[in-house]
Amino acid sequence: MSYQLLKENIRRNVNFSDMQIDEICSFFNTKTVKKGEYLLTQGSICKFEGFVTKGCFRIFIIDTKGNENILYFAAEDWWLIDTDSFMNQTPSDLYFQALEDSEVLIIQKADKERLYDQLPLVEKLFRIMSQKALAAWQKRLIRNHCLTAKERYQYFLNTYPNIASRITDRQIAGYLGITHEFLSKIKSKSLKN
Repeated sequence: MSYQLLKENIRRNVNFSDMQIDEICSFFNTKTVKKGEYLLTQGSICKFEGFVTKGCFRIFIIDTKGNENILYFAAEDWWLIDTDSFMNQTPSDLYFQALEDSEVLIIQKADKERLYDQLPLVEKLFRIMSQKALAAWQKRLIRNHCLTAKERYQYFLNTYPNIASRITDRQIAGYLGITHEFLSKIKSKSLKN
């Protein structure tokens, strides 16, 4: 069951044969992560790339004032990676924390390199996925600069209803870059209108 979601994700990006997809999946191992547990912590080196098959994670940093800043959420059919730490094998600035009991398919860095050698078309797969992720980050950056907090909140609710219904208002505020109190004001004004 868990590999089926990964296979569908792969097929959306590159046209592999069933045999090739099975070979790709053979490089992934299942990891169960309990609610509240960390898959990655600041200061550790990200040696894996993960694909969420069950549950939800928050990917965040803690700034110098001790505030949590949520970069993104990863629920089913989303990828987890600290690209800088993974590529350069340097200490991570990020935390990956399970918000629910979760399951992730993990590919280790060394296995990913072996997979590139065995099936070179996989590099195209990960290049396409990286380009899509970069485009999404760019759009998010533009939204953060061009939209009001209320507009960003509405965009989040409309675009990610499956995630919004599973997380707290405090976590949504951390993602939007606003205080919990300000989000409460936005919500109460929306209810009045």
